[in-house]
Amino acid sequence: MGEPLIEVREVTKIFGGRAEQALKMLEHGKGKDEVREELGVNVGVDKAIFSIERGELFVIMGLSGSGKSTLLRCLNRLIEPTSGSIVVNGTDITRLNKNDLLKFRQKHMAMVFQSFALLPHRTVAENVAFGLEIQGVGKEERLKRAQEQLAIVGLEGYGDQYPHNLSGGMQQRVGLARALANDTDILLMDEAFSALDPLIRDDMQNELLNLQHKLHKTIVFITHDLNEALKLGDRIALMKDGVVVQTGRPDDIISNPANEYVERFVRGVDLTKVLTAADVMKRPSPLLRVRDGVRVGLRKLNEAGLSSGFVVDEDQHLLGLVSADALAVAISKRLDIVGDCDIQPVTTVVPETNMEDLFHLVVQSNYPLPVVAHDGVLHGLLLKSAILEALASQGGDRNEVSTS
Repeated sequence: MGEPLIEVREVTKIFGGRAEQALKMLEHGKGKDEVREELGVNVGVDKAIFSIERGELFVIMGLSGSGKSTLLRCLNRLIEPTSGSIVVNGTDITRLNKNDLLKFRQKHMAMVFQSFALLPHRTVAENVAFGLEIQGVGKEERLKRAQEQLAIVGLEGYGDQYPHNLSGGMQQRVGLARALANDTDILLMDEAFSALDPLIRDDMQNELLNLQHKLHKTIVFITHDLNEALKLGDRIALMKDGVVVQTGRPDDIISNPANEYVERFVRGVDLTKVLTAADVMKRPSPLLRVRDGVRVGLRKLNEAGLSSGFVVDEDQHLLGLVSADALAVAISKRLDIVGDCDIQPVTTVVPETNMEDLFHLVVQSNYPLPVVAHDGVLHGLLLKSAILEALASQGGDRNEVSTS
């Protein structure tokens, strides 16, 4: 974990009067319902504490009334916190005056709303450029940047259209492009996909993940949908009655719920949507090095009782699969090293691949699936038995396994 970009320090929001009395009740362990019954005020957020790393897609989730949207709006002070502090990149924004806060938002934060909030009398490009217009960017420059962002979200060529000509999913892409056009460090997304049909919603989730892979923004995403949170979140903060009851990686929350409420909340989750290749892969052994002697390579396979093995270079980059038969042929041809042999290409998966997408690949493969990072380095191997073991036990040691 690096230095946090956003730090939320005991943030509380009380709606209504008598805030000091409400804060005292909360300090003495009273809950939201007790405060409302005694004082007639509502606790939106109760002493929220967490941090968000730069480049992280952080999901705040909970049921209706849990305080998640209130907390999001506290992050940019659309709602003023009653107490606590919010530090963004070293600046405590709760101490900024109105003008400084406005400048800070323009430079560091953009927001995408559930309702698309597009201006109907402006074209798509003009909607995307609206924030830049507020900042005083010249027309030619802002429209150029708007077209660039529309291309990024898959709406190239739609700049001259009006919002009413677009589908709901396309309108939400315009909202996302508008937020991206400001080129801020942080995107705040308040149930941005909740109003969309399921198939369009799934497409937008995939689009967001693709954009995040390219742009590496810091995203705070609000949702009431557990499956959406599990799909999108690097980490998740789960809220109930204004309280952040647990923060952690999706698999941590599923495997180690903090209390009975979290356990009930995540009960019945499809683990194939949560666990990834990195969670269930095994350490590859033995491996053949490209500069191993051919006889050494064949010996490694014979000792392990294998008919083939994976070949890597000195930096652990996967080169492919070589069979014992190919090594024997190489010996008969008096070849020197494994790299001179017939090395076959193989299907690979990245560590983030979820198990839902792995099943058909594992079933169809005649060899364990190599888990290879984006830089080409071999991280581990996936066997059918490893996936079944993970579903059964949700854990366990990653022992050395054979490669065939």
